[in-house]
Amino acid sequence: MRAAAALLLALLPVPGLAAADDGWARLPGGEFRSVLRYEDSGGLVKVAPFELQRTPVSNGQFLAFVRKHPEWRRDQVAPLFAEQRYLQHWAGPLELGPAGAGQPVVNVSWFAAQAYCEAQGARLPTWSEWEYAAAADETRADARQDPAWRERILSWYSRPSNQPLPAVGQGPADVNGVRDLHGLVWEWVDDYAAMLVSADNREQGDPDRRRFCGAGALSMDDRENYAVMMRVAMLSALEGNDTTANLGLRCARDPAGARP
Repeated sequence: MRAAAALLLALLPVPGLAAADDGWARLPGGEFRSVLRYEDSGGLVKVAPFELQRTPVSNGQFLAFVRKHPEWRRDQVAPLFAEQRYLQHWAGPLELGPAGAGQPVVNVSWFAAQAYCEAQGARLPTWSEWEYAAAADETRADARQDPAWRERILSWYSRPSNQPLPAVGQGPADVNGVRDLHGLVWEWVDDYAAMLVSADNREQGDPDRRRFCGAGALSMDDRENYAVMMRVAMLSALEGNDTTANLGLRCARDPAGARP
């Protein structure tokens, strides 16, 4: 009798275990104030519930994708979709070499990142989703007003970028169970092309509407959140086929595995 009961208990799901093992975290969404001030919202953004990969995509995961989709090999991809530095840190088109399988993949274009996520039945997160997720720390959904939190993030950004990248998932999990949103690599977002922010502070709050294509002009709001604004400036300067040695990706999807 006891053996049967023990077997039954072993077969029961452990609370939280399935969510942790499937690689996705569910975020409740809600209204929050973005560092970007959308002219039609005053900075308040509503984010619907969504799911986000707990860690950035690794070299090993992206290699598996390239093997299944050879059009995204670095020796076969069209220049329109990825420039010549695409996956240059790999030893070969299908060989990682010194690029560890567990390290985050970098040198990927927006087009390649989007194709990877679509192959997983997912998509790239929007900027609002990424910013919402990145506001959390280990105990709070929004830690942005904590000077110690901001200082910790800024210290990550001050590290030399030529150091070898650690494996994904080494950073502490935040309150949602997501890791490495700060301190590892920067990440593509779906709507990066709409993040047109002037580098001239004199233009902030009075953007030239002719530079925007119907998405709504943006201007920087919370200048104290400098680390996040650095990401905005970098992403807004890129083209879809650009790659850099510190820019990777993670995917998002609608709740319950619904396809976008």
